[in-house]
Amino acid sequence: MNYAPARYDRLLVLLAMLVFLAIWELLPSLKLVDPFFISSPSRIIHSAQWLFAHGLWNDIRVSLIEFLWGMGLAIILGVVLGWGLGWYRMLSVIVEPFITMMNAAPRVALLPLLILWLGIGIESKIAAVFLGAFFPIVFTVMKGVRTIDRSLFELARSFGANDARVFTTLAIPSTVPYIMAGLHIAVGRGLVGVVIGELLAAQAGIGYMMARASSTFQTDKVFVGLILLTGFGYAITELIKMIEKHFETWRS
Repeated sequence: MNYAPARYDRLLVLLAMLVFLAIWELLPSLKLVDPFFISSPSRIIHSAQWLFAHGLWNDIRVSLIEFLWGMGLAIILGVVLGWGLGWYRMLSVIVEPFITMMNAAPRVALLPLLILWLGIGIESKIAAVFLGAFFPIVFTVMKGVRTIDRSLFELARSFGANDARVFTTLAIPSTVPYIMAGLHIAVGRGLVGVVIGELLAAQAGIGYMMARASSTFQTDKVFVGLILLTGFGYAITELIKMIEKHFETWRS
């Protein structure tokens, strides 16, 4: 009985998706809407089959490499800098204003500079992903360190723990939920960086494929790219949730 609500929720979601897809398929078939604007599931499936047979795998590979490299760098540098800004007041005083100003700058406005500096290859897209994912991680980790109860620090020091010991046994475990929260935001922004970078200047990638399809009014192919990106984002988010549950068990 305890598992029934979860099963019912999954069935309800599946039913809602089937109804949505059925309505989407019927609307163009019944001439209630123009398929030029919204396509249909059957058209999208047909276009996906054609795209996979004509180089879509390479576009997926390129976008995946861009995302993973940019996201990986953002996680490493964002977590380390977030810990540092939250732990060392002097470092925060010096660096935080620059981080805040960079975060306030629109990412799209920086992309022409990235393309000018790094070219239209994969490097500029990695930088775009990095800029999108880096700041949410930095700020959430920094806030996580600063919200640790100071009485815990005093208690640890009363038992003779040095700074390194306090940091590794108290600060790092306490910021794990904040790291996970930052990752949830960073995934979406990183994917935005991939798409925008490839839309502006690229030679391959899902965003590049979508831009070509849009320029020739192939709505179904645009939807293929959109579904791939949202599906990938959903899969990464679910993976983060699994890691988060693991750390919740570890912390308890």
